[in-house]
Amino acid sequence: MIDRDYCVTMARYNSWQNKQLTGFLEALDPAELTRDRGAFFGSILATISHLYWGDHMWMSRFDGGSKPTQSASESTTQFPTLAVWSAERFRMDGRIRIWAENLRSVDLAGDLIWFSGISGREMSKPMAMAVTHFFNHQTHHRGQVHAMLTAAGSKAPVSDLAFMPDSF
Repeated sequence: MIDRDYCVTMARYNSWQNKQLTGFLEALDPAELTRDRGAFFGSILATISHLYWGDHMWMSRFDGGSKPTQSASESTTQFPTLAVWSAERFRMDGRIRIWAENLRSVDLAGDLIWFSGISGREMSKPMAMAVTHFFNHQTHHRGQVHAMLTAAGSKAPVSDLAFMPDSF
């Protein structure tokens, strides 16, 4: 299904997208970040906060490291400002890249078993499917942010994977 190279590429893509996104978000008036735009999580800041929370939760399952201290229901309110989000996002993107670069084929085989607080039960899915979901979840929510940015009158990042710089 997937291999280490896919994970490395998607980890690079995630970093590239978040770096671009940060620049566009920093250019916005702070009130625009918290304005309810009718999106699933309401605002841009709430959406990027949830996305970070999801990355943190999945990485804890993949690499055995730290997990969020907030519940899923608190995932949209963990960052009071863009600056706090940006610093944590940078660290998380590094964690994701290090994890991907150190993967072996065997790490993507078999099932991932975890307890889901959202569903209140133990879950089991093929590891490759869980990793694919992880990267798709990122792209899905960044797409929502892209739409909110354009609705706010801002330009938005180039999001096509084919245009990711080789040097990134």
